[in-house]
Amino acid sequence: MDGMDELSEAHLQYLVDERKPANTIKGRRRVLMLIGTAGTAKREEIEEWWRSRADLAESTRANDLSHLRSFYRWAMRWEHRWDDPTVRIDAPNVPNGLPRPISRVDLQTLLDGLDPDMRRAACLGAYTGMRVSEAASIDWADVDHELMRIRVKGKGNKSRLVAFSPVLLDELLPITGGNVVAAGGKPYSASQLERKVNRAIERLGVAATFHQLRHRYGTLAYQATGDLIAVGRQMGHSSPVTTAIYAAASDAVADKIAQAVVR
Repeated sequence: MDGMDELSEAHLQYLVDERKPANTIKGRRRVLMLIGTAGTAKREEIEEWWRSRADLAESTRANDLSHLRSFYRWAMRWEHRWDDPTVRIDAPNVPNGLPRPISRVDLQTLLDGLDPDMRRAACLGAYTGMRVSEAASIDWADVDHELMRIRVKGKGNKSRLVAFSPVLLDELLPITGGNVVAAGGKPYSASQLERKVNRAIERLGVAATFHQLRHRYGTLAYQATGDLIAVGRQMGHSSPVTTAIYAAASDAVADKIAQAVVR
């Protein structure tokens, strides 16, 4: 449909007022526009819409349903509706895929070729495991270069302290004050930084995205420690189940098995 109803519009304005991530607002808008009348739709209408999307990838359907259910939770919380028309819909089972960490060689290519702002962003991703939205918002006031910790505000405005090495500090210096990535200049929005850094990566001939820098961090961190809880805490995961994909990708045990079976 070309538009959306008043309740959908009000919900999007609520997300803006609450300063929700730009990607969340963009995804929510896309789903609400697909339905058009989500605010007044009956259960049968939503179920028919859901059946019409049966041929899409499971991950896409799961994401769409998550957005729609968040909308109805908001509507019920603020007493705009008394029902959730998705209640009879079963969410698709979407298995966690294995991480695809950027290689050491490709990371070095980026560090050699990126401009200073994008290089600082890439280093925050590779050496602290930050999400691009987190890297975009880091201020020098968040960086304790004596204790070697960065205060990161992650999903749901939950803060965590992330340890970092002198190698990263060298990449971020000099201390300019203000935003770290922009060297004290006007901060990039999360979506703006993601576009810029991914385009810069592509121009350097590296088949990767910013998120694969985070995958590198998670994979190496788990291989070094074997500690799902500690790695998940550093990466801002809400559940060890999320961090477990890095355990699945660890080669240490697999290498031992490969050697053992040929004895």
